[in-house]
Amino acid sequence: MTSGYRLRQGDIGPVQQSPVTCGSACLTVARMLVNPEFARWITTGEGPRADAPPGRDEQARFAAYERVVMRRTNGLLGAGRRLNVPWPHALGTPPWGASKELEFGASRRGTQYHQHVLRPLDRGRLRAAHARLVDVVAEGEPALLYIGNSVLPRHVTLVLPGDGDRILDVYDPATGEVTLLDENRFAARKLGIAGWDVPWVAVQPTGARTVQAFGFSTGISSASRATGVSASA
Repeated sequence: MTSGYRLRQGDIGPVQQSPVTCGSACLTVARMLVNPEFARWITTGEGPRADAPPGRDEQARFAAYERVVMRRTNGLLGAGRRLNVPWPHALGTPPWGASKELEFGASRRGTQYHQHVLRPLDRGRLRAAHARLVDVVAEGEPALLYIGNSVLPRHVTLVLPGDGDRILDVYDPATGEVTLLDENRFAARKLGIAGWDVPWVAVQPTGARTVQAFGFSTGISSASRATGVSASA
C-alpha cells in the first residue's frame, strides 16, 4: 500500500489493546496502510498527532488511537463529522460507524463502502461473496469482516489483498497474525480465526470511487484501475 507500511501473509501486525477494540484496531491498521505520516507516528512516535494523546511507545500510541477511533465509530458524529447512530462501547465497533471511518481516512480517498450481510447466505452465495471481495479489495481499499458463532458476530478482522492471483489475506487483531482468507473455509463457515468460524457482515468497497473535480462528485468504477486511469483525488 502507499505508506510503506505493509502487512502480508505470515506477518505479525499490532494487537488490539482491549477486549472490545478489535474493530478499532483493524481501522487503525487500515489507516497506517494508507497514511505514511500516521504509520510513522504509530511506529516511531515521530510527528505529533493532534487527535490522539501522546504515547511512550508503539503499543501505547496504538492503544491511544484505538480509543480515538472508537469515539468516532460509536459516537453521534462519526468520521468526517457525519451523523452516526451511537452504539455502546462495550459492544464493540458497529458496521455503520466503521464504514464512515474507512471512507474518511482509513482507505484511499474517494473509496465508497457498503455493508454486505453474509450470515443468511448458503454455501454457493458465500463463495460468490468471497469472489466479490477478491474483486473489490485492493491496495488501500481493504474490507472489514465481522465473524462469530452461529448466533452472534463476536470479532472483527481486516481483509487485505494477498500476493498472487485472486488471493485475500486477513489480519486478526486478537493475535496480530496475517493469514490466508481461504475461500473453502469461508464458504463452509469454518474460518477458525480467533476461535470464530462464521462470516456475518463485510464492510467492503462498492467497487466505485468518488473524486471531486471542479466541485462535482464523479463515480469511477473499479474497472478504471485496470485501464490505468487514476481515480485519486
